[in-house]
Order: sequence, then C-alpha cells, then structure tokens
Amino acid sequence: MPEQFVWGMEVFLNGLMAGVLYALVALGFVLIYKASGIFNYAQGVMALFAALTLVGIMEGQVPFSHLINAIFGTKIHHFGWHAPALLAILGTMAVMVLLAWLVQRLIFRHLVGQEPILLFMATIGLAYLMEGFGDLMWGSEIKKLDVGLPQGINLAIDEFTYNIFDYGFFIDNLDIVATFIAIALVGALVIFSQYTKQGRAMRAVADDHQAALSVGVSLNFIWILVWSVAGFVAMVAGIMWGAKSGVQFSLSLIALKALPVLMLGGFTSIPGAIVGGLIIGVGEKLFEFAIGPMIGGATENWFAYVLALVFLVFRPQGLFGEKIIERV
Repeated sequence: MPEQFVWGMEVFLNGLMAGVLYALVALGFVLIYKASGIFNYAQGVMALFAALTLVGIMEGQVPFSHLINAIFGTKIHHFGWHAPALLAILGTMAVMVLLAWLVQRLIFRHLVGQEPILLFMATIGLAYLMEGFGDLMWGSEIKKLDVGLPQGINLAIDEFTYNIFDYGFFIDNLDIVATFIAIALVGALVIFSQYTKQGRAMRAVADDHQAALSVGVSLNFIWILVWSVAGFVAMVAGIMWGAKSGVQFSLSLIALKALPVLMLGGFTSIPGAIVGGLIIGVGEKLFEFAIGPMIGGATENWFAYVLALVFLVFRPQGLFGEKIIERV
C-alpha cells in the first residue's frame, strides 16, 4: 500500500478528532441561537472562563488574590488544599449556572425585543468583560489542567495499524475520549430537547416567543436554562482544549474556528454543528497534507474560512439550517 495513502489515513483520523473539538464549541452557539436568536460571541470566552475556574478550584487558588495582595499588601495565593477533579467540576458547573443567571438578569432581560445587531454587540461586550474578569479573578499565567483524562499516543491503535500497514498511527487518547464525550453530549441534548417538558418549551420559544408566552412559558426561565446548558457545553470544551494545550487566554479564540463550523452545519442545527465540525477538521488536515507543501504550508489558518465563504455563496443556510424566506 502506498505510503502517502497510509499517511493520509492517519491525517484523516486526526482530522476527525480535531473536528469533534470544534463541534463542542459550536454546540454552545447553536443552543443559544436556537432559543433566543442571539449569536453569542462570548461562547469561546465562556469556555476559557470555565477552564480557569476549574483549575482555580482544583488548585485551591484564592480568587482575586492579585487584587487583594495589591490593595492590602498581603501575600496570599492559595488556601492550602487541592480539590478532587469531580468536586471541582461540580463547583465549576455551579459557577456557570450563576453566570447564566447574572447574564440574563443584568443584561439580556433589558434587551428583549431589541434588534439582533444590538444583542450581538452585547455579547461582544460580555466577552471582553468576562475575559478581563477571568484575568482579575484567576490570573493571566498559563495553567496546566489535569482532570485525569488519558493523554498521549494510543498504543493499541499504534500496534494494530503497525501490524496491518507496517506503520503505526499516532492517535491521541485525549482526542478519543473527546469523541465519545461529544457523542454522549449530543445524544443527551437531543433527548432533552425532544422528550422533556423544558426541552419542548425551549423549542417553542425558538419558534415563536409571543406564542410561547401565551401558553405560559417563562422566557426568563428558558433563557437562563439555555445559557446554563451552553455554559456546561463551554465547560466541557474548555476542559478538552485546556487539557490538550493548557489553559491560556488564547483559548478564547477557539470561538473563531467555530464560526466556519456553524456556517457549514447551520446556526439552528445540533447535528449540523457536529457534521460541520467533522468536515472542517478533516478538510483542513487533508488540505494541509495534500496541498499545503505545494503552496508554502500554514493552510490550516485559512482553509476553514474559505470553505465557509463558498457555502455562504451557494448555500447560506448551511447543510442542516432552515431556509428562511421573507415576504416583502
């Protein structure tokens, strides 16, 4: 079997794994957009904030320690204990739910009925506010996140592929875990939206706010619920990306890679976010492998956006999005 074909298979598998991580971020965008029509620019920062909070709780870091030390001249940094990963994750979930309540209570409750561009600008402001608040609360240094997830090469796959192709595939254990977590998360979200009372209420709000209000659905409750679920998805994405590359402020930029995913899959489709993520992940890896060396490399930085531009021209609603026809 030709070496290029074997290497291409390895690149394809790694692309699938990368696509799953992109899809995890895109899911948060889809959830909020479906229920409220808000494109949440702050989703990437939510993933960063969740990862920072998780590391801070696990390491027993004193929140706002830099500010406290600067004001009072103290030298406190840690409580002196370390929390188990599971307990820290539960604590982070509580923080993200509180954040969802504050966002709805202090910001979006006052913007009901406003133009979409105003809501979008509000999420941009929220993103920068959360980024600065996270810096002030937990510090700006790069942090290591270890919640016990396996990392490094999967020896079973390496040995299996070596016996077949005389070449071992490098597949990261963390990427495999992320794939199964994403599958479980999507399944849970589908079950929640289709078979629970709150899920049906969320879909009713997405279809028509006024009609949902007329049958007794609370918009405030639904939007807090949606932001909480999106915060949970952001936390999962933050854990995966943080464990892979460290918790640093560039983590918030993963939201930019989620934009092409949404354009491909559609802004209102949960399965579309997954499919779009896989297409982007595989596409950028294979394009870099096959075409990158011919044109100087570094194609992964722009391939996804060019592909998204093509979709915007020929199918602006994406693969799974709803085509909207407005009568004038």
